[in-house]
Amino acid sequence: MSGRLVHIGSAVVDYVYRIDALPASGTEKTASSYAQVAGGGFNMMVAASRTGMKVVFAGQLGSGPNGDFLRTAFAEAGIETLTPPSPVMDSGNCVAMISDDAERTFVSWPGAESVLSLDMMAPVMVAPGDWVFTSGYTLSYPGSRDALTDWIEALPAGSRFVFDPTPVISDIPRSILSRVLARVTWLSCNATEAAEIAGPGDVGALAARLLADHCPQAAGVIIRSGAKGCHVRLADGSARTIPGFKVPAIDTNGAGDTHIGAFVSALARDTRPFEAAHYANAAAAISVTRHGGSSAPTEEEIQTFLSHAGGPSTGAPGQTQKAHKTA
Repeated sequence: MSGRLVHIGSAVVDYVYRIDALPASGTEKTASSYAQVAGGGFNMMVAASRTGMKVVFAGQLGSGPNGDFLRTAFAEAGIETLTPPSPVMDSGNCVAMISDDAERTFVSWPGAESVLSLDMMAPVMVAPGDWVFTSGYTLSYPGSRDALTDWIEALPAGSRFVFDPTPVISDIPRSILSRVLARVTWLSCNATEAAEIAGPGDVGALAARLLADHCPQAAGVIIRSGAKGCHVRLADGSARTIPGFKVPAIDTNGAGDTHIGAFVSALARDTRPFEAAHYANAAAAISVTRHGGSSAPTEEEIQTFLSHAGGPSTGAPGQTQKAHKTA
């Protein structure tokens, strides 16, 4: 395994309600179940950790019941926190409503994770060979975006930077987004987010424009395309669409996080990118058959799944399958 995953994103507490369908405006629903779980960036970190990668958290946790809950979850997952808790605010939370079609709807409230400063990040030492990750959520917050962008631009040579713009991409100032993309080693996004950056087009055209016009240092981009699996394009111009897997999805919450975490973990083991994407598709497929956002599988579970799924291990064109969602 090459380097740690240094995650400098947002971790929040998820309050998860399962319902048959979203209520109409002005009406009420009774959930069939409820759970309080660690969410946000925690899901991606768990996916990388369970597949063998050393993971540390470099973002901000709060001082209060939410922060305490997250610290306990981090400790149980073996994820070290590198920064002290915020002395003035608690961590944020997110209400997640999971309907019977396995889709999810979110309402979030930011907390300590939305305020970063260079002083707060000073204890975070990134070494050449480390993999650094952040998401669009942290860059969308006015209290964190400027300091985090400066910090990203100062990353040491030899460290790899992975970025997921997330659905809040339109809330990131274009000047900030451009600076972050200029330092990207790998960009992972869905088709809607890719189009927000590079304009309309199919995934092949979007991936080509992302590399040519927006991510000059990138080794590649990966576009998660729901039922189609994902499309990978490398800086050398080679590209491939990696099909997904047919599974009985019950909860898509955290599937994209699982995909990114497994992909980075595979790359850190020197897996070739197309194979790493195939591996990530399998990890995300397993995750949507389970309840909960941090439902990422272990390395052993992924290998067992792949051994029964059939098809070429490189993700080359083969049997086309209806895929779970990895958007």
